[in-house]
Amino acid sequence: MEMEWPYDNELNVTEVVDTDVLVLGGGLAGCHAAIAARRAGKNVILVEKGATVRSGSAGTGFDHWEMACTNPCCKVTPEEMTYALVDEQDHYSNAIAHYIETREGYDRLLDMEAFGGKIRDTEGEFIGAPFRDPKTGLMFAYDYTNCYTLRVWGSTFKPSLVKELKKLGVKIYDHTEATTLLTKIVNGKNTNVGAIGMNVHTGKITIFRSHSTILTMSRPARVWLFNADTPGLCEFRPFQSIGSGHAMGYRAGMEFTMMEKSVKGEFSAAGRSYPPYGAGNNHNTWYAATMVDARGVEIPYVDRDGNELKTVLERYTPVKGQKFFLKGGVIDEPKYEYRGPETLNYGELVKRGYQLPFFADLSKMPDYERRVIWGMMVGEEGKTKIPILKNYTDRGFDPTKHILQSYGTGWQSATFLDQERQLFGAPGGIITNWELMTNIDGVFAAGDQLYASDCAGFACATGYYAGRWAAKFASDKPYYDYDKEYVNKEIEALYKPLFTEDGIDWREVNMAVAKCMQIYCGGTKCDENLKQGLLLLEDIEANDFTRISARNPHELMRCHEVRDIITVSKMIINACLLRHASSEPLYFVRTDSNNEIKEKEKGFITIYQENGIVKSRMVPHDYWGDCKVEYEKRNKDYMEERKNG
Repeated sequence: MEMEWPYDNELNVTEVVDTDVLVLGGGLAGCHAAIAARRAGKNVILVEKGATVRSGSAGTGFDHWEMACTNPCCKVTPEEMTYALVDEQDHYSNAIAHYIETREGYDRLLDMEAFGGKIRDTEGEFIGAPFRDPKTGLMFAYDYTNCYTLRVWGSTFKPSLVKELKKLGVKIYDHTEATTLLTKIVNGKNTNVGAIGMNVHTGKITIFRSHSTILTMSRPARVWLFNADTPGLCEFRPFQSIGSGHAMGYRAGMEFTMMEKSVKGEFSAAGRSYPPYGAGNNHNTWYAATMVDARGVEIPYVDRDGNELKTVLERYTPVKGQKFFLKGGVIDEPKYEYRGPETLNYGELVKRGYQLPFFADLSKMPDYERRVIWGMMVGEEGKTKIPILKNYTDRGFDPTKHILQSYGTGWQSATFLDQERQLFGAPGGIITNWELMTNIDGVFAAGDQLYASDCAGFACATGYYAGRWAAKFASDKPYYDYDKEYVNKEIEALYKPLFTEDGIDWREVNMAVAKCMQIYCGGTKCDENLKQGLLLLEDIEANDFTRISARNPHELMRCHEVRDIITVSKMIINACLLRHASSEPLYFVRTDSNNEIKEKEKGFITIYQENGIVKSRMVPHDYWGDCKVEYEKRNKDYMEERKNG
């Protein structure tokens, strides 16, 4: 029996709302952007598809905060860390955003503490542990010498942020999906007007006019990985986080880069996955858990030079001549062909005589390391707090005497096929200037909207930074009239699935797109395959999607997500067509590549569209200049503010 829809019917109700700064997306980046703009004295509206109090990739919690290079214990400068990250990615990285992260990340952490978030061991639970600073109570992960990554109680952050937003008077539109970016040509420049939003409970349309707009939504997902029978297991991030900001921006003419980059699936292969970070994930949450094989034989950790480490503490310590680790056990300048369980190269370990299956054995670690991994890290990481810590504990798991099998091929949640890709690991996204403004005048971007995006500290730091600059831009700007004919057509298109009888379920179309991307834009690429994939996507868009149907505003939201997934998929294939040579740093493999083309294509290839025509340009590596110089000449007021407390 079908239940009655519990919300008011506001279909065909449209309102127009004005604000100085409009923030689209209520995750960590969006909340910080709104706080910064409001602190600057601007009227701010935040639009969030879910409920801001727990929305976004970090809504349920996270266990660490990276690149806090200005904390009092850190021995690595923002400059050293930024350029190490750039070098690690062979310069296919975003030094502007990473420098903001390393320079301002700890400031945001102190803000979080002031809002009510927990960032230090105030109860003295880990007194005496080598990762705890006795003076500050701050706790560190991975590299205990250089102390740039902090262990935090991330489950406390989102509620504290929402409390601060309300205290400051930010107007929050929860359960409202942003569907369309509104722009117009002003003095020859594509310029911000605002956005369209739809309430996913009632269907009400809101037209937001703004002086400036900040995109802080998620990176794309459900592009290659989707199973219509188990939709909740499709991706690592929340199910509704699918890259709508990318799609909106691209349709509006926004410029992106590295969209040809996709990595082999790492999390949640739909229908055959285990909970991410369930056991033995040495990338972050479980680093550096002791690993044993099926016989109980310990798998040794090795240092940068291939020397076997004898103690647990050595796993967290750089070797002589090594400045610092790059997070989670990714060690700089490896000089050997084999790494220990910090990368869990199963095939190599088996060749060396270790027997499957492998297990994480916390019982062999010091008590404080066992408690901080199982109790705190697994407890605060939102993907593991309930599925792993609570459920396993309720069923009798005792980390002092039991072991947990490490499934998959390492820290992944399943064994993935080569064609099953994800936009993970510093993926493509929007390219900006040093103010984090896009090529659309008055539209800024932060967090996962940026190319080469990272984790929580990255989101918070870039969000706050974009909020500052969006507030400055909004001063003395007029509201521009939106194109009423265009908006009316867009609203009609948004509502259309509600009036399509005997139509296709959104899951079927999402599945078709995922299969198309696996077949034609999978692990190995060539022009003919890519062109066939683009033709198929256009056919799906023109035929299948036009027959998609919805029974209520929630299903209507899912239909809009599929539209955005189609847009993002077309952008990805077009970006792949623009890069003609294989590129190892971009995990980009072509069968029709050659070294001559490869040398010419060392740089960022951007993609955008004008009047439906795909365009691009080549941007050289290191286009950002000297990070310290460029940052400081633009942020003197912020630096003075922090200096004065």
